Amino acid sequence: MSELSAWIVPAFAAMVAALCLLRRAPAFDAFTEGAREGLRSCVSLLPTLIGLVMAVSMLRASGALELACAALTPLARAFGLPPESLPLALMKPVSGSASTALLSQLFTQLSPDSFAGRVASVLAGSTETALYCIAVYFGAVGKRERTCALPAALAGHLAACLSAGWAVRLFLGA
Repeated sequence: MSELSAWIVPAFAAMVAALCLLRRAPAFDAFTEGAREGLRSCVSLLPTLIGLVMAVSMLRASGALELACAALTPLARAFGLPPESLPLALMKPVSGSASTALLSQLFTQLSPDSFAGRVASVLAGSTETALYCIAVYFGAVGKRERTCALPAALAGHLAACLSAGWAVRLFLGA
């Protein structure tokens, strides 16, 4: 199987080159134009990505994340969400890599098989980096008004957070 997978990309490239030769299409010109458009997209998205990275860094360095977690702990306990999973729940809509780091940290401190570890796993798998996706996708098409996308994404995230503890108890008996 590994030998087959090693040949998939070269075979696809050869097939594209053969089709271009048969159709007498300017393959290199199409390739360079596509690369040019891709570079333009990257450059247009760069300010958005830099802003998100800076916001996540400031959130973590300022201690605001810890303050928010401390304030939300009683509410989380009321909904059956372990307080240890709150940093992940708050960070996931903003940054996938930061939330993955928080998940790994939680697994190290507790255990992946603990109740908090299982709830965090459900949160990681059932939520999306909504703010990041909205910023990148809307920025890529140059759309400024976000209409219902942000409230809908955050409502879905809230529903996942509120039901994660319940789902772990129901399906895993923890």
